[in-house]
Amino acid sequence: MPVPAAEAQTYLTALRQWVAQRRADLSEVDSAILRLSSAEQTAITTDLTVALTFWKAINDRLTLLETTFDGGRVGAKEAERLSTLIHGRLDSNTTEHLSLPATGSLAVSLPEACRLLDSLTRTLQARASLAPGAAEATQRITVLRAGAERVRDQVPLVPAGPDRDDAAERLARLDRRVGDLVERARRGADVGGLIGPLEIDLAVLERDLIVAAAERANAAQDRADTRQQVEELDARAEAIRSLERRCIAAVTPAPHLAIPNVRALGPVPGEAAGLAGYRQRLDRVARALDLAHETYAAALAERDEIIGLAGAVGAMLEARLAAHPPDDEVQDDLEAIRSRLEAVLGRTPMPTTRARALAAAFQSYVDSVTRPPSRPGRAQQ
Repeated sequence: MPVPAAEAQTYLTALRQWVAQRRADLSEVDSAILRLSSAEQTAITTDLTVALTFWKAINDRLTLLETTFDGGRVGAKEAERLSTLIHGRLDSNTTEHLSLPATGSLAVSLPEACRLLDSLTRTLQARASLAPGAAEATQRITVLRAGAERVRDQVPLVPAGPDRDDAAERLARLDRRVGDLVERARRGADVGGLIGPLEIDLAVLERDLIVAAAERANAAQDRADTRQQVEELDARAEAIRSLERRCIAAVTPAPHLAIPNVRALGPVPGEAAGLAGYRQRLDRVARALDLAHETYAAALAERDEIIGLAGAVGAMLEARLAAHPPDDEVQDDLEAIRSRLEAVLGRTPMPTTRARALAAAFQSYVDSVTRPPSRPGRAQQ
């Protein structure tokens, strides 16, 4: 849906403030980890690098959004571009791979990347013993409960099955821990030591759900791309079969190559492992089709080349004969060779080996009998 200019301005203002706040949060984490041991610094630095990579990708997309917005000069095309930039893949505007440790590259939209960076930032703050805002436990508990609600909204998006059951079970356990934390805080207990681990576990669950959603989107796109490739290769294979029939009818000896049947590979698999093997087989089919196309096209091109050569030599002969008519014996030879060449060229299918040899002989004889005589009297040095 195109984004109205007024809503885009509100969104960009909020996003600009959010980006600045996240950068400040990450800088605070960066300063705080200097107080930790070297082993703890190494563990946190890796996650901090990932968070900064996501922040940079989001900041780059913000720059593109502000450039497109152009101070409010938004027409219909600009409104559609704003929507595409917000909801499109975020990894298209960065040379760095958006990925988490132990995962592949992630294709996430801007809102998903923002939520993921929120989760990473809260995890880093908890591990570095920093509060996500003010130091008061009540504010940290409020953030925890908001995070639990975001996770609750994402669980129904997981396809029914073991993955959804596992996510629901993990959320239920976190809910009980949050409820217990709230009750302890109400009774005045010191809950500072309980908040940090709970923040980490909740952030990890939210991150896992976002990553899984991105992977499902990637898998769905891969399946769609593979089905499209199957259709294209099938159309190419049919066209190459027509080219093969033309070639066999036009020249002899004609090449004979096996043209694979794309449909014989079966339907596109739904699981990732099967899809990877299926795409490898598709690549081999594509290479086989490329070879067949090049071979049959080259055979027809050779036929056209021989016919063109014979026509060019014949035209050259007519021009030279008009200026220097040959004697009767040479004329008889030329007519005999030309007649034999035209007979071979007129055959269907045309024997290309004989035709090329006769065309070369015709050209050689024409060159020899119509070459202008050299001027006598020049001494060789």
